[in-house]
Order: sequence, then C-alpha cells, then structure tokens
Amino acid sequence: MSRMETEKQKMGFWSIVLLGINGIIGSGIFLLPNQAMKLIGTASIGVFIFDALLVASITVCFAECASLFKVNGGPYIYAKAAFGEFIGYEVGFVTWAIRIIAEATMAVAFATALSGIIPAWNTTFSKNLIVTIVIIGLALMNISGVTISKIVNNIVTIAKLFPLVLFVLIGFFAINGSHFQPLFPGGNYQSGSFAAAAVLLFYAFTGFEGLVVAAGDMRKPEKNLPRAILLVISLVTLFYVLLQVVSIGILGQNLGASTAPIQEAFGKIAGSFGTSLVAAGTIISIGGICVASSFITPRSGVAMAENGIMPAVIGKRNGKNAPYVAIIISATISLLIAWSGTFETLAQISVVSRFAQYIPTCLAVIVFRYTRKEQTRTFKIPGGWIIPVVAILVSGWLLIQVNVSQLLFGFGALLIAVPFYLGLRKNKASSKK
Repeated sequence: MSRMETEKQKMGFWSIVLLGINGIIGSGIFLLPNQAMKLIGTASIGVFIFDALLVASITVCFAECASLFKVNGGPYIYAKAAFGEFIGYEVGFVTWAIRIIAEATMAVAFATALSGIIPAWNTTFSKNLIVTIVIIGLALMNISGVTISKIVNNIVTIAKLFPLVLFVLIGFFAINGSHFQPLFPGGNYQSGSFAAAAVLLFYAFTGFEGLVVAAGDMRKPEKNLPRAILLVISLVTLFYVLLQVVSIGILGQNLGASTAPIQEAFGKIAGSFGTSLVAAGTIISIGGICVASSFITPRSGVAMAENGIMPAVIGKRNGKNAPYVAIIISATISLLIAWSGTFETLAQISVVSRFAQYIPTCLAVIVFRYTRKEQTRTFKIPGGWIIPVVAILVSGWLLIQVNVSQLLFGFGALLIAVPFYLGLRKNKASSKK
C-alpha cells in the first residue's frame, strides 16, 4: 500500500472530533443527572462545571504533549519520554488494562440495555450471546481497516446525539424556574457532598485521553489532535450542563428519585415518543461507546509493541493497516471478562485508575518544557507551569476523597505490571548475549 493510500485511510479533523465525543458521551449521561441531584441538588450544575475545568486543565496538558508526537500511545509515550522506560511501561500497561475492562463493561451494558427493552433476553445465556456477537463483530470491523471503523463511528456518534440534542431543544421551553430551588437537598449543604459528587461526575468526562492513544491513525496529529481535544471537551461540557439544567427544570427535586432521568423527563414533555426515543438513544449511545472503545483499545498495546516493551508481534498490521494481533488479543480478553460477569466493581473504580495516566501526563508537560524546549509545538499551554500544577493538585485532592480499597483496586494494575516488565527486561538481556 502506497504512503498516499495509507494517509487517505487515516482520520481527518472532524472524524477525530466525532471519535472524541463518542468516546466520552456514553450510557452514564443517561443516568448521572439523578445521582448528582441526589447528592448535591441543583448545585450539581456547578459540580459539572468544576469537573469540566479540571478536565480542561488535564486536557490542555494532553494537547501540549500530543503536539510533540506523531505516534500511537498517548500517556504511555509521554511518560516514557519524560520519566523513562519503567514508568512508561507502567502507564502503558494500566492504560491497556483499563481499556480492555471498559470494553467488556460496555458490551455487558449493551446486553443489559437490550434486555430492558426485550425482557425475554434477560438471561445469562442471552447476555453471553449478545456480548460475544458485539465484541467479535467489532473486532472483525476493526480488522477490516480504519476506513470502515471511521465511517461507523461517525454515523453512530451523530445518531446517538440526536435524541439528546432534541431533548435539550424541546425541554428548554418546558423548564420551570421554581424547580431550581432549593440549591441543596433539604435546603442545607451536607459536608463532603461536593467532593462525592465531583468524583461521581468526573466519570462522565473520562475517555478523552483515548484520542491521543490513536494518534498514529490520524492525519497530521501534531496539528489536528490538540485542536480536536480542546473542541471536544468544550462541546461535551456545554452539552452536559444543558442536559442537567433541562433535567432539573422539568423534574425538579423529583430528579433525584428517578431511575431513568432523561427518559422520564423527555416522556413528561413528549409522551411515549420521548420515552421511546431516549430508550433507543441509550442503546445507540452504549453501542457508540463500544465502537469507539474497540478502535482505541488495541492501539495501547500497539504503541508499547512499536516501542519495544511488548512483543513485536502485537504491533503487526494487515493489508488494511489494521493492528490485527492487538485487536484479537484485546477482544479475546474483553470477551472472557464479559462472560465472567465479575467486572462491575472494576468499572466503578475506573476513575481512580485513569489518574495513573492523567497525573504523569501533567507532570510530563513540566519536564518537556526543559528537555524539549527547542522542539516546535503546535500548541503550548499559556501561563507556564500554573495549569499543569493546578491539574496535579486538584487531581490529588479528588483521589484522597475515595476510600483506601478503591485506591488499591484502582492502582492495582501498576503492581501487576512489575513482574511482566522484569520478565521483558530479562528476555531482552538474554537475547543480547
């Protein structure tokens, strides 16, 4: 395949933007408004904005780092370049592990959502059959090449956003201003509720880091990726705030007691049409996350293989330029996890795990300002160290809000990675003799 043909198959700017939106907006946003309302009431709107500012500060760190590299890997590449092979390996291992677990989680979520619409499918056999079809089907789609994955991702992203956009546009005119009082549940602020809500709602923003992992499959990533990251997080933040405002405006304090908040709110103003549309949107949304995850997840393994700290075979690509070995490995492990049905707890602590990628990337910005100060950047964070330092400190504050068991589970993959790294080093040493 010629270089020009390979470049044509890669993702352009708007495909990158849609991949980012698809990777962030998933099933959570259909359910989170009620949990946030229950914890901190109308003030949850402010918590969304707080989390968005934290995510934005982390995002610009990713954007500056991304402007220095053209290859797959994201957090792994930045950590390796800034802190050496061992830290890079740790971050890369955790990134791939988190994504494989998340891919399995989303496949089961898809099966669960379908069983909610078709009760007869609410069996273990049906669940396992559905997740098998989803995971294998997406693996085959990705093995077929970036072009097919790109087209499917773009269509799914637009389709899943349609009911949410319609809900915001119609619901905006049904807002009752009195529903925004009181500011806190019961009229009084409960100590610790802001932190609890901040940790919960931060989950809604996770996934943005997936864009930089797939940089090698994008056109001009050093130019397009920083701009796409900033645009994606801005659009997602605006969308989340509007969804929360409209949900509160329609349901008021009853939002906290709702089990399907957006579906119930839309049903209240648009009847069965609104309920059915959001139900379909939930299925499409989860399906969209599955599509985005199946594309991004294998690239974590590819990045490590291309840099010599995973077996080279993992980085092999077929005639369609698809990393088929990494796709098969990721899909196989995801399928085993999905069949086991024991990964729900791991999904709950995924926010904690992701900081193993976020904090090293923020630190890497500071390191690169010294070690790569002469290298051209298409994006540079204004204000020197201020934003990276704030991102690190606030991230640390969020982490101390969770319990010790969540921290141990969240960062457990870092410990698991050590023997794998030592084994790799030993094999390398033996091969040189």
